[in-house]
Amino acid sequence: MKIEDLKKRLDPNRPMTSVTIRIPEDVIEDLKRVAPLLGFSGYQPLIRAYIGQGLRADLERLEGDPVSVLIASLKRHGVSDDVINNALMDIVQK
Repeated sequence: MKIEDLKKRLDPNRPMTSVTIRIPEDVIEDLKRVAPLLGFSGYQPLIRAYIGQGLRADLERLEGDPVSVLIASLKRHGVSDDVINNALMDIVQK
C-alpha cells in the first residue's frame, strides 16, 4: 500500500457511506456481546474491523504490497493491532 493510500485509510474524518446488510439476529447479539470485550464502542465498529481485516488480507494476497506483507508478518509474530496502528500513525504524521 502506498503511503498516500495509507494516510487516507488512517484519516478518522474520511467519508463514510451507509450500507444495508442482512445479518442473522443471533450473530448481531453475539457481536454486541463481544464488541465491548474487544474494546469496541459497539457492534458496528467491530463489523468494520472484521471487514477491514479480511480486506487487508485479500489485498495483500492479490497485490503483494510490501507494507501489507510487513503488517501480516508482524501479526504472525504476535505484535498487536494497537502497536501496528500506532506505528503506522507515526509514519503517516511525519
